[in-house]
Amino acid sequence: QVQLVESGGGLVQAGGSLRLSCVVSGRTFSAYGMGWFRQAPGKEREFVAAVTWSGSSTYYLDSVKGRFTISRDNAKNTLYLQMNSLKPEDTAVYYCAAHKYPIVTMAAGDYNYWGQGTQVTVSS
Repeated sequence: QVQLVESGGGLVQAGGSLRLSCVVSGRTFSAYGMGWFRQAPGKEREFVAAVTWSGSSTYYLDSVKGRFTISRDNAKNTLYLQMNSLKPEDTAVYYCAAHKYPIVTMAAGDYNYWGQGTQVTVSS
């Protein structure tokens, strides 16, 4: 059984920073492609960032490029999302997701395992 547990969300003022973490258990973390997605009220879940199994390649939603950084520590079975220069439009529930193969895509439907989500609220 694969489990993903996110943490690090909260309330922050515009321009502030947060770091999200996602601890993965149940299988070999380094075998997974990993991604972060978010869902705002009344909107569909959208891709935010992804990282390959080795951490050597990363991919971002255009609107977060230069502000967010995805990374992973395979020794700690942990995925991170460093979010800087936060904007009110970044407000959403953020989810980490694991692909059962060592690949990444931008489609939520391609991911096999999901965390419960962590709320990020950015005030103006």
